[in-house]
Amino acid sequence: MLRKKYFKTKDECEVTFELQKQANKVALVSEFNGWKPVEMKVRKKDKVFYTRMRLPIERSVQFRYLVDDLRWENDDSADEYIRNEFGEENSVVQTYR
Repeated sequence: MLRKKYFKTKDECEVTFELQKQANKVALVSEFNGWKPVEMKVRKKDKVFYTRMRLPIERSVQFRYLVDDLRWENDDSADEYIRNEFGEENSVVQTYR
């Protein structure tokens, strides 16, 4: 799930990335940080992995989730999907107002 929060005084959008998954760990991997995995925190009560990132507005950014260092997953609530060079799809979050 994606949640977006826009700021009146900044050209940024705070995006909360969430994935409900039975897993030991989940990382957010995205083009906005050079495709380096960012380990997500977990809310124990509902087993939701989450992280927040501030992104520039008026952009489309590709991302995926890496679950247990083994498998890739997309976000069901992504704004769109784009085919990647591995023949799969990446999720896309858009920060257009």
